[in-house]
Order: sequence, then C-alpha cells, then structure tokens
Amino acid sequence: MKYLVTGAAGYIGSVCVELLLDAGHDVFAIDDLRQGNRSAIESDATFYKASLGDRTVLDKVFSQGIDAVFHLAAEISVPQSMADPGLYYETNVNQGLCLLEAMRAAGCKCLIFSSTAAVFGEPATTPIDESHPKVPCNPYGDSKLSFERLLNWYHVCFGFRVHIFRYFNAAGATERHGEDRSIEEHLIPLAFAAIKGQRERLTVFGDDYPTSDGTCVRDYLHVRDIGQAHLQAAAYLGQNADFDDFNLGSSSGTTVLTVLKTIERVTGYSVPYVIGERRAGDPAALVASSEKAVRKLGIRFDYSHIDYIIESAWKWFRQTERGR
Repeated sequence: MKYLVTGAAGYIGSVCVELLLDAGHDVFAIDDLRQGNRSAIESDATFYKASLGDRTVLDKVFSQGIDAVFHLAAEISVPQSMADPGLYYETNVNQGLCLLEAMRAAGCKCLIFSSTAAVFGEPATTPIDESHPKVPCNPYGDSKLSFERLLNWYHVCFGFRVHIFRYFNAAGATERHGEDRSIEEHLIPLAFAAIKGQRERLTVFGDDYPTSDGTCVRDYLHVRDIGQAHLQAAAYLGQNADFDDFNLGSSSGTTVLTVLKTIERVTGYSVPYVIGERRAGDPAALVASSEKAVRKLGIRFDYSHIDYIIESAWKWFRQTERGR
C-alpha cells in the first residue's frame, strides 16, 4: 500500500511514517518544515517539502498512486490561534480543501484525519464521548471542526472514506521519534527541560480544583498508540465505505502533580516548580472516552500508561541534543 502522511516532520506525523514503514508500506511525506524537523522523517520515505496549498506538488504526489492519506498537517497552538485566527483557517481549512481536491482528482478517497478534542470547548461532562456538544472556544478548535464538517460533505457527495480522531495530549516517544519543538508548550518536555536547567522552573496553574490533589486532570496518550490507531483505521476503511469519528483517551486522566511526581520517580531528579494562579479558561478535567474506538476498531492502548509514557520520553530526551 502507498500512503501519504501530511505534517510528516512533526511529532505524531513522524511516528506514523515510522510505523507505516515498519509495516512494509510505501510512504510519501509532505511538510513545509516551518515547525517540523527534516531529520524526523525516515530516510526510506519519499519526502516533499511543500505546503498543502501547493497543488502542483500534490498532483505530483498523487500521480504515484496513493491509496490513503494520514492528514496531520495543521497549526495547533491555542494562544497563537487567538492572536492570528486567519492563519488557522488558511492552514487548517483552506489548505485542507486543496488536499481534498487533489485527492478527488486522483481518485484517492481514503483519509484519516487528526483532529482535536478542542472541538468540544468547555466540557459539560467527563469523560467526553463523541456525542458531547461541539462548541469550540478558540479559532484552533473551530478550524478543526470546520474541516471535520467539510470531510462529511466529501463523504456524502463524493464517497470519501473518512475516520476522524480526537485526543488531548500526545506524549511519550518511540525509539526513533519524540517531542522536539522550537517552541514547547507541553508539560512533560517542559519538565525535562527544567530538570536539565534548560528553562526556569515550571508554574503549575492552580491547586484548588475539585480533583484528587487540586491540580487539573488531563488525558495523556502514548504517541505510538495514536500512530497505531491510524493504521488500524486505514485497514478498516480499506474494507468498509465508512465515515465516523472517534475520541481517543484514557477515560480517567492524570493530575498535573501526579505527572510531575512520576517524572521525579522515573528520572531521579526533582522537578523545580511553583504553584501559580489558575489560568482563565482552564477546566478542572479534560478526559476523553475511547469506548467507541475500542468497540468498533479494536484499538488498544498498550503503551498509554503514565509511567511508560514518561520512561519512553525521558529515554528519548536523553538521547537527543536537548537532553545533553
């Protein structure tokens, strides 16, 4: 099988490329490298440096006979989306539309889309399942939801086979790929950087939430499990003319302080942090239910235990320049 992975130089995209190649597939990779790392793309993949708005490059890629697309290319920062919403609709919607039109012209109609739990906005109930109201509270979430709706119409009008995945926090690492961003916003790599003195101490935003230790509860999934879920969805769509959406999560979540204490136990280092004020808009708990994905697709989460997530991330961190 021939697969195209968009956003292939990013964190989750690079792992999807890795798993596809390990499974014996031919992989074509696209990334504009504005945020991704060229070194993160496996040498056995055919790489194109381009944005998804470049129809000439897309047509060249699809002329290779692509069977399915893993669409992960996106702008993903909530604060940035509030400062520059136009960028988010241009990248996440307009360039996504260019991808769909190139697929349609080439007769490729199988796509797995990496969306986000930000489409739900403030949670009314937890854990969040697929029926939860979708009321995004920032341009990032709204741009992703807009593209989800567009995908539904391409299914109805043109017979596209589509699965949509939503999750909160991808974490952990494989042997070859981990989190490596120029601007980092995620808790675990920020804690590692603080341990190594590469940044100042962390601020835990609030310890008076109605949770077990007063800190926010968040959902962490191992990046390998997310990548494997994409492969299983592709296998399902290869046999079924389906359109469906799936939330991926632990159904329980982990508090911020539990994450930090686990980091200290795994690494043997103390994490320098202080307790600060709550951030506006931070809900007490963001947890997704994976019941539907497990039932329909048989997806497993073998790696998504917080201890293993941190162990694998720490091992990768120490092997990179960031950990030296």
